[in-house]
Amino acid sequence: MDDYPLIENHGLIGDLQTAALVTTDGVVDWFCSPRFDSPSVFGALLDKEKGGHCTVRPAHTTYATKQLYLPDTAILVTRFMTEAGAGEVMDFMPVTGTTVTGRHRLVRLVRCVRGSMTFQVEIAPRFDYGRQAHRLHITQHGAVFAAQDGTELTVHPIREPEDEQLVDVLTDRDADLHLSLTLQAGQQRGLVLEMGAEGPPAEVRRDEHQRLFDETVGFWRSWLTQSRYTGRWREMVERSAITLKLMTFAPSGGLVAAPTAALPEQLGGERNWDYRFTWIRDASFSVYALLGLGFTDEARAFIIWLGDRVKERAGSEGDTGPLNIMYKVDGSSDLDEQILDHWEGYARSAPVRIGNGAATQLQLDIYGEALDSIYFAHRHGFQVGHGGWTSLRTDLDWLADHWDQAEEGIWETRGGRQDFTYGRVMSWVAFDRALRLAESKGWPSAAERWHAERDAVYEQVMAKGWSEGRQAFVQHYGSGVLDSSLLRMATVGFLTPGDPMWESTLDAMEEELVSDSLVYRYNPEASPDGLRGSEGTFSLCTFMYVDALARAGRTDRARLVFEKMMGYANHLGLYSEEIDPTGRQLGNFPQAFTHLALIDSAITLNAALDRR
Repeated sequence: MDDYPLIENHGLIGDLQTAALVTTDGVVDWFCSPRFDSPSVFGALLDKEKGGHCTVRPAHTTYATKQLYLPDTAILVTRFMTEAGAGEVMDFMPVTGTTVTGRHRLVRLVRCVRGSMTFQVEIAPRFDYGRQAHRLHITQHGAVFAAQDGTELTVHPIREPEDEQLVDVLTDRDADLHLSLTLQAGQQRGLVLEMGAEGPPAEVRRDEHQRLFDETVGFWRSWLTQSRYTGRWREMVERSAITLKLMTFAPSGGLVAAPTAALPEQLGGERNWDYRFTWIRDASFSVYALLGLGFTDEARAFIIWLGDRVKERAGSEGDTGPLNIMYKVDGSSDLDEQILDHWEGYARSAPVRIGNGAATQLQLDIYGEALDSIYFAHRHGFQVGHGGWTSLRTDLDWLADHWDQAEEGIWETRGGRQDFTYGRVMSWVAFDRALRLAESKGWPSAAERWHAERDAVYEQVMAKGWSEGRQAFVQHYGSGVLDSSLLRMATVGFLTPGDPMWESTLDAMEEELVSDSLVYRYNPEASPDGLRGSEGTFSLCTFMYVDALARAGRTDRARLVFEKMMGYANHLGLYSEEIDPTGRQLGNFPQAFTHLALIDSAITLNAALDRR
């Protein structure tokens, strides 16, 4: 891994339609445009030689680096220090708004704050995941990289026209741009990298840069004032909220699971998935977190997005039902999985997958998560209209006919379908929340049948999902495998937190799935999932464990696990999907599911500590 940065050594910036990752030593090594799920422009994160990058770092071979966010914003500051001087790069993306656009800007301001510093700047795009060559055209006012299909990346310098020329410019045979920039204390220059530019390169004057900066700061700080959280972990909770906002596609309200693709769950393994899509499950959980913090506009936008998905296929038949488990951010469902054979993968962890073949799986739990989020939003004043209720009724009719079957499950296993206990529990949730909605509004419903199906699911789970030998609820019927997805059984009200069967299940999970304080999803050796290799602990599951402990009254244990988990965040408070035995982060980064669970567990634990 020596030639690849650690996954956690990145910060995230974005404009609410796409995002970029910046390493702690000033490299933009992941940027897709014009959307999260578009082909990459910079992709060195997945192939250091062929992926493309934009680098701004000191020419000095030895330097220390620090990275932070400007408080209460998504503006990233990377600082470099040598004995001769100190400098910094300030990275941000001006917010685009709710109208789909192909114009996206990445602003990189470079300045010297002490002594003097020479910066090396390299701009080396690799369009379409490195599958398209490009031409470079340099003018006196900037540069344009043009791909074969007409896609362009325009480079605008940040300076006044009369400013002293401080940059030495070189090009190479790959049509990349190399700059050398020497600054003294107080001097600053910079670049605006623009996709979909409306004109040729042009200097960005200081007042224009200041306007972009002020507007971006103002947006984030104004947005964050909506937060109602005043608990013990305010800084981490609000950073998670900003991170979730950065991963939301503003025109539709869809939340991507992560802005990255193919980062491995195990170095050298094959569990390398594309997460740049909106999962029904993940995004449904966002409703609880967003409303819990006070971000009603974001919750409303997702409920509308979800409602559109429910309506468009309501009443459709098929093996996987009327809802897909995931969609593109615009709501389309073409997620064909491909392998980029020409890329070596992060730290040579091939294959590099784009698209996601799990999109066509049957996962019954999504109906419970969708209905639970809609019901929760309803309790917070969101109204479900006649059309929406009619569509939900048809979905419930489908579920009533199909819940009692094997499926792929929440973890998207590729080893064949099973009767997963979690899928059944969430089917119970779907019927239960639909009944509550209908009763609260006096709406027409198949109440008698829904009651019968809800009760049948409950009886089946209690009879087949419980293992007398393990004294715990198990992953799927007939097995003795534990599964941390079942940590939500008490959260959704299937069991009370003080139920002896639930207490026993928590004890069994503590013994088998918890390593110190970190939690595994399940044991792949005991329950083969169709994939080679192992994986790290799942950060989502650790926060779910905190929530379950707090609800069960085990507040001291819950707080200790939570505080330990805070120590596994990166320097900016960000989490990827997993943590390996050495404490390094693995998997796609940052992961929305983990930050949603962090917010939920912080709210639950804080309330439990207050009550005590």
